[in-house]
Amino acid sequence: MTVRRVMGIETEYGISVPGDPTANPMLLSGHVVNAYASTRGSRAGRASWDYEDEMPLHDARGFEVARQLADPSQLTDEEDPTLANVVLTNGARLYVDHAHPEYSSPEVTSPRAALRWDRAGERIMLESVRRLSAVPGTAGVNIYKNNTDGKGASYGTHENYLMRRETPFSEITHNLIPFFVARQVMCGAGRVGIGQDSAQSGFQIAQRSDFFEVEVGLETTLKRPIINTRDEPHAVADLYRRLHVILGDANQCDVAGLLKMGTTSLVLAMIEDHELSVDLSVRKPVATLHAVSHDPGLKELIELRDGRTMTAVHLLWAYYEQAERYLESRLSGGIDDDTSEVMSRWASVLTKLERDPMECAREIDWVAKLALLQGYRDRDGLEWSNPRLKAIDIQWSDVRPEKGLFHRMSGRGRIESLIEDAAVEAAMTNPPEDTRAYFRGRCLEKYPSEIAAASWDSVIFDVPGHAALQRVPMLEPLRGTREGVGDLIDRSPDASTLLRELAAVNG
Repeated sequence: MTVRRVMGIETEYGISVPGDPTANPMLLSGHVVNAYASTRGSRAGRASWDYEDEMPLHDARGFEVARQLADPSQLTDEEDPTLANVVLTNGARLYVDHAHPEYSSPEVTSPRAALRWDRAGERIMLESVRRLSAVPGTAGVNIYKNNTDGKGASYGTHENYLMRRETPFSEITHNLIPFFVARQVMCGAGRVGIGQDSAQSGFQIAQRSDFFEVEVGLETTLKRPIINTRDEPHAVADLYRRLHVILGDANQCDVAGLLKMGTTSLVLAMIEDHELSVDLSVRKPVATLHAVSHDPGLKELIELRDGRTMTAVHLLWAYYEQAERYLESRLSGGIDDDTSEVMSRWASVLTKLERDPMECAREIDWVAKLALLQGYRDRDGLEWSNPRLKAIDIQWSDVRPEKGLFHRMSGRGRIESLIEDAAVEAAMTNPPEDTRAYFRGRCLEKYPSEIAAASWDSVIFDVPGHAALQRVPMLEPLRGTREGVGDLIDRSPDASTLLRELAAVNG
């Protein structure tokens, strides 16, 4: 009944070498990952990833895809020893995925925390760029927090939300598809070009929308679905399912990121509690997803299955009004600060978008980008087909503050920030304190030489004197917190002591 739940963000970053379009992106991505790991010495990058409990072919609709029928991109449970793959002291995973460096944030419990540790990933990428550029004789590497190269390639920013297993997946699908069709007007990152390969000139709201082809499906790189059915909870399977959301953009604006995570979490809470009483089903979801993205004027009418039509903003208002009633009925003692912030921001942004989208230029990525691009167009008389605008689009997302146009605008006070720089800096090395990420990160920090591998739901120790590896399962995401194990880790000088103490506590 609040925005709080276990959640996290996975971000694949664009990568290039200036002047060398033939550079191997997989090799480059490996350099990026290793560059950061090396800066941390033995405190990061020593532990590998534990693939034992990965289940990428389990489908939420109740079946498992045969391995021989799966696309190779789906086999994420197969370790490639040629690719860099490390676990960090902040509880995150940093690795190479589909020829991109990817940062998967640790588990957190609020939208603000999700923003904080996602932005820590941006700083980690920046540190990698700095380190690589300082190596004599090596070509510089540029890294971009975006979702397409404008030439037909798309790379994802995925959200993860833990939900109750008991919630029928059909209800999730039914209620989320219209929300996702409309959500992009609040959290799209903006893009120059229409179509997967940007063959048509123009500007659109979201970077990912044109790459989605079906309503529901298991894949993430081919026939991308609005609702992904991968059933891999990384938690107690009888209690939890992990909703893996793949259609969102990489946000740099804090307000947009907060709304993306917070409003989605609220809609999920209403689905879990069967509180969505108004059917908002869209007649042609995939085509409508594209059409909404192609209309920065926000006038596109969405046709519902019951014959009604409404704009994306009005559709989001319909979800907001149900959320408002839901919270009023469930939380008679008042709502928590996180939920209050999301609801306030949600109403404020929808009001501005309805009145004039450009009023959101300090809060919403696509509006801020459009304002900048329109300035160039007005000044220099540029058509949307002008290659300068595509170059500006790419430069917008450069992680270097002196080069990235978003960062330059932010530095001039033209973008509203919600997370202090010091908090982001701390999140680069410190884990969240209220999830199992705390145990994972603290163990990596304190016992780096005694950890063989880790994953979302386990830490594997290689302790001197033990013939076999010692695996500590962590299937409950809200255990292993600072409150639960902080003192234990503090007073355990080595992993052997920690394991002995854990065994005593757990009987």
